Amino acid sequence: MQKITPFLWFDKEAEEAARLYVSIFKNSKINQIVHYGDAGPGPKGTVMTVDFELAGETFAALNGGPLFKFNESVSFVINCERQAEVDNLWERLTAGGGSPGPCGWLKDRFGLSWQVVPTALPRLLADPDPVKSQRVMGAMMQMTKLDIAKLQAASAGST
Repeated sequence: MQKITPFLWFDKEAEEAARLYVSIFKNSKINQIVHYGDAGPGPKGTVMTVDFELAGETFAALNGGPLFKFNESVSFVINCERQAEVDNLWERLTAGGGSPGPCGWLKDRFGLSWQVVPTALPRLLADPDPVKSQRVMGAMMQMTKLDIAKLQAASAGST
């Protein structure tokens, strides 16, 4: 069992969100859905919690009502090797009402924040040549969805 599990509070979309997420990421599945009973606090028979895995990592989702909303102070970083993966994840996570944000951040249609990040970015930002790393930072700051070729071009000084 995983030592720490992200626990996501939804109004009433926990199952819908979990099903979307497991459809997007490889090595993902719904493990268990628990329904409210007579003791509540939700209506009897409605989904209370969904335990699921994304890319082999365990998550839990709760239909806890409208009391709490997601915000950008918590996000999930998705490390991507190739631009095609960045593009695919960006499209699928913003579909149906999600919204792009700056510097590789987005919100899905449930308001959950994600960072779709090429694995090249940390390496380019950590370049020992501060001129190169600052060009990469400047290029990234102008982007919504991150573009590996443009980040590499900024590093090389060919933008």
